[in-house]
Amino acid sequence: MHRRFLPLSALRAFEAAARLGSFKAAAEELAVTPTAVSHQIRGLEQQVGAALFTRQVRRVALTDAGALLYPVLRDGFDAFQAALERLTEARQRPQVVISATNAFTAKWLLPRMGAFRRDLAGIDLQVQASDEIVDLRSTAVDIAIRYGRGPYPGLTVEPLFTDRFAPVANPRLGVRTVEDLARWPLIYFEWRRHHPDNPTWKRWFADAQRPEESPAGELRFSDEGHAIQAAVAGEGIALVSQALVAQELAAGQLHQPFGPSIDGHTYHVAISAERSLPHGARAVLAWLKAQAAV
Repeated sequence: MHRRFLPLSALRAFEAAARLGSFKAAAEELAVTPTAVSHQIRGLEQQVGAALFTRQVRRVALTDAGALLYPVLRDGFDAFQAALERLTEARQRPQVVISATNAFTAKWLLPRMGAFRRDLAGIDLQVQASDEIVDLRSTAVDIAIRYGRGPYPGLTVEPLFTDRFAPVANPRLGVRTVEDLARWPLIYFEWRRHHPDNPTWKRWFADAQRPEESPAGELRFSDEGHAIQAAVAGEGIALVSQALVAQELAAGQLHQPFGPSIDGHTYHVAISAERSLPHGARAVLAWLKAQAAV
């Protein structure tokens, strides 16, 4: 029998009657009359050419043919139900999309994913890591992490935390004092936007009241995350965000041998001023602020 000719209504009535042992109970479950169930099963029996039930007082019992058909249908309907429940559950779970820079995603957000799953287990998070600025008015992004002083037209923003930058190095380099800066290359990364307040080596040397020099050479990257990894690998001394290397400092992969530390910019959480934030996104927003306060 081709699938297009399968008597699905009759098969459903048969499965319910076989499971419940009663045409009447099957009719109540299917919200039809017992007569309708009886007619559907009689038609199915005519189609397969065999009796599927023996009719008894107030109940029915499966024949050999019915016993052959029933487990196949039972397992099939169970599989249908389980698949539909999974689809429904997935559709009902809130999904929240965050946009953040590559470095912030890798060094601040990802180490906190265990805490996210514990605190907001009912929310699915999608992280779009990119150094390109997304337009929250025309994308599916719910929350963006912005770094800088703004302004941020069309957005509602709240400060997350203000960054601090300090020299860090792999402990095996033996960097202890400011004089050790001359022994190892200085690691730089390029800021996407030029601003006099960017926390650069030039600013650090000015705050430290020392001439800017790098007699051992320089190592430059276009990405802050790569600069951090170069410092972890022992390739030189980097001036990087203390918030973004907190994990490496705690693990002893990097250390901050001396100061001063200098102010960076402020991380902000930003949402569109034109859209209402869904409940799940509001929960994620509160979670981000709580994590930044720890």
